[in-house]
Amino acid sequence: MEIQDTPTPTAETSLNHNAEPTAPVMSTKDWLITQLVMLVPIVNLVMLFVWGFGDTANPNKANWAKASLIFMVIGVGLYIVFFVLFFGTLAATLAAPGRFR
Repeated sequence: MEIQDTPTPTAETSLNHNAEPTAPVMSTKDWLITQLVMLVPIVNLVMLFVWGFGDTANPNKANWAKASLIFMVIGVGLYIVFFVLFFGTLAATLAAPGRFR
């Protein structure tokens, strides 16, 4: 019986050739333009929705936009909680009878 040498699988031989093509890498210039757009009020919010849920944006930028929107929602939620707690405490303190005579 003859022993055959079987090559050990490497990264090149074990690649899935049926996989979807990867997205093109965004250049530094693309990210700089993206960040400049984020500096403009209202436009930044609109563009996050366009990039996050549109069909034409780079998948990397789409995921970044969705994550940014999630962080914005968390930030607004925390702001509302702290706002209610602070002004609720302030109102309760000022409404206390005989507190400031």
